[in-house]
Amino acid sequence: MSALLPLVPYLERRDRLAAVLDRRAVFDDVVERSVRTILADVRQRGDAALLDLTERFDGVRPDALAVPSDALEQALNDLDPALRTTFEEAASNVRRFHEAEMPESWTSDDGDGVTLGQRISPVERAGLYVPAGTAPLPSSVIMNAVPAQVAGVDEIHVCSPPGPDGLPHPLVLATCRLLGIEDVYAVGGAQAVGALAFGTETVPRVDVVVGPGNAYVATAKKLVVGQVGIDSVAGPSEVVVLADADADPTYAAADLLAQAEHDVRASAVLVTPSAALAEAVVAEVDRLVATLPRADVLRQSLPAYGAAIVTETMDEAVACVDELAPEHLVILSDEADLLWSCIRHAGAVFLGHDSPEPVGDYFAGPNHVLPTGGTARFASALGVGVFLRRQSVVRYSATRLRQTGEAIARFAEAEHLDAHALAVRVRLGDETRVDPVTATAASE
Repeated sequence: MSALLPLVPYLERRDRLAAVLDRRAVFDDVVERSVRTILADVRQRGDAALLDLTERFDGVRPDALAVPSDALEQALNDLDPALRTTFEEAASNVRRFHEAEMPESWTSDDGDGVTLGQRISPVERAGLYVPAGTAPLPSSVIMNAVPAQVAGVDEIHVCSPPGPDGLPHPLVLATCRLLGIEDVYAVGGAQAVGALAFGTETVPRVDVVVGPGNAYVATAKKLVVGQVGIDSVAGPSEVVVLADADADPTYAAADLLAQAEHDVRASAVLVTPSAALAEAVVAEVDRLVATLPRADVLRQSLPAYGAAIVTETMDEAVACVDELAPEHLVILSDEADLLWSCIRHAGAVFLGHDSPEPVGDYFAGPNHVLPTGGTARFASALGVGVFLRRQSVVRYSATRLRQTGEAIARFAEAEHLDAHALAVRVRLGDETRVDPVTATAASE
């Protein structure tokens, strides 16, 4: 039987890298047509559409879309005390990290009575989507809600698909209650994104929608951009493990499996200049998969989107990492800092033998909502900035306007925007003046 993780020589990597990166193309015509229909229905019929669509897609019709506060309280009361402590510690770490990235408003005295500045203010309402899928994701509640709270968002509204009892998963409800979030709705899928973007009788319209989801959720987020802001259009999870010859093959195999188990479209790629290590990791992957409950997922994702790429040199390995621009990068080497300094593109980086990727997923503090599908070349992790607006402030003075007004008016007239120039010139007492050169050009 062939190995689950394909061994790929560096010179033959192109097809495999293309397969990995092409996973971002989740917006096929069938999905988009379906999502457009769902969004239009939600926009037109509101709560009635949400209830009908929830019954259709989730097989249950909730008694109410809004989760009662006593259900949130009960979920928290039922939470295992040790797990509650873990959730509290994780949230505290995430909060501390995001507090450190919080920008400040500022003003600057530019002389002559001129003040320039920038005011930082939060959006009023944020919508958080928490998927259900094949596993509950209380970590998504923490990673999406905490930076919104740090940013100072007034209202946080959470949507998550209901289970057979008509309520979202108890771990999701407990985490919401733990974080002080009271506005939770039993609705999932593209219809939840539509509810948050357009508003219904029960679900208010928000300013920003964040959170992961399947192709339907991702497509819905893409289609409502402009109606609301979004964090990103995320694809399936991915990891690259960059390792040298001295890396522990069991560590490398486990780090690959930690992401490959997410989804049948998840990607896990080893890049190393050591053929011996690659072969050992391939063997370890096969051994460990047989011990894991989600082996059925792993047996699909690894052959389709996994690889052990063997390069001639570490420089080639670094170049390969930059080609992929992965969501997660784990560097298993005593020279991890040096290798990291050579890499340009990655969403989150885990340095050294004692930094497995799950410490970032759950506990360390940085956000686990990261760019996927090569978008780490230009996109960043979710942070407080998604929930903030930057407002520019200008206070000019009569003195400065007299000094610069003619230049400003000339600039406006060069663009044939004479009313712009007029707005300056009336303040200079010269509203009748029109630049003859630009006026002639405009008339022609």
